[in-house]
Amino acid sequence: MVVLGAGPAGLVLGNILVDRGIDCVVLERAGAARVRTRARAGFLAANTVRILERHGLAEGLRRRGQPHSTCEFRTEDGRFRLDYGALGQREPHTVYPQQDLVSDLLTRFQERGGQIRFGTEAVAVRDVDGERPEVVAREADGRPGLWRARYVAGCDGRHGAARRSLPPGAVRHHRDHGVTWLGLLAEAPPSLDAVGYAVHERGFAGHMARTSEVTRYYLQYERGAPADAWSAERIWDELELRMRAREFGPLRRGRFVQRSVVDLESDVLEPLRHGTLFLVGDAAGLISPSAAKGANLAVLEAAVLADALAADLTAGDPRGLDAYSARCLTHIWRAQEFSHWMIGLLHGPTGADGESLFHNSLRRARLASLRTSRSQQDWFAEHYVGV
Repeated sequence: MVVLGAGPAGLVLGNILVDRGIDCVVLERAGAARVRTRARAGFLAANTVRILERHGLAEGLRRRGQPHSTCEFRTEDGRFRLDYGALGQREPHTVYPQQDLVSDLLTRFQERGGQIRFGTEAVAVRDVDGERPEVVAREADGRPGLWRARYVAGCDGRHGAARRSLPPGAVRHHRDHGVTWLGLLAEAPPSLDAVGYAVHERGFAGHMARTSEVTRYYLQYERGAPADAWSAERIWDELELRMRAREFGPLRRGRFVQRSVVDLESDVLEPLRHGTLFLVGDAAGLISPSAAKGANLAVLEAAVLADALAADLTAGDPRGLDAYSARCLTHIWRAQEFSHWMIGLLHGPTGADGESLFHNSLRRARLASLRTSRSQQDWFAEHYVGV
């Protein structure tokens, strides 16, 4: 088995396979230090935690992860909070930075005897309809490499070799939501004890705690502007304006250690299986960060595929592999629907024309329903945490 990519999907898949005695190798383009320090998402759904626990992969997050179950909305009509851990299915998130989770998964994979090749870039996957597909790679020393296996799992993202190698018949559903965020990682303690969603006429702003000393912020941003176009002071001023700091308390400022520009896009590949090639994680579908679903979907898909591969390779039962695509696409499309709903909730047109006023009035009504309706709050909680 060849696994492309050492993110959450690839490492969860690799760990489960190795634990079940299935030989596999993970090919990763980046170096080991980069893999262990790539800052990404940090909110793990309850089902994700259960999957990790079931496979002996939750030791770190159980020691250092923090339960979280509150979000706060700030709007022109004031602010309100939802204790979503007490609503819907009554399940919280666990806050655990993705780089810490990946580091845990990598350590466990190597302890179990898993083979990983850092600095090895997969270039293409060939003969996916044959019995022994080939992965053409560029090794760390620049030499070409060739890897053959019974199956290949593409866990290498939207720009990886797996997607580039898809045969005719693959369908990509794509939507550009027309919204851009500036993603920020600040060396600053959290300013709220909740996830903060601020809706403002100048655009969205978001606050997500990562640790006691690091906070993730998002700021709706001009499409096409570089990440360093604004000074740190301007960013903090804009965050305080949109989060209504004068009304609800100042933000705790600090140095920005990471900036990135995120165009909110969604896409889904169908099917997720092409012969001996399987798509997992961001390679299977890209989801906007508005609802913290990406890493959770990746772990779920990896676990589903691992079970199916184990059944096929150890017991000769191919039914799980045959059902993999349809089963995971059901979860992906439900997550996409909620993410799309969140984008509409948090962003509105900035114009003063009749259509913009109409859409912003609808958005305001949705927020009012979320503030006052228990059934709407239960629906939100179930979909916010669930995958």
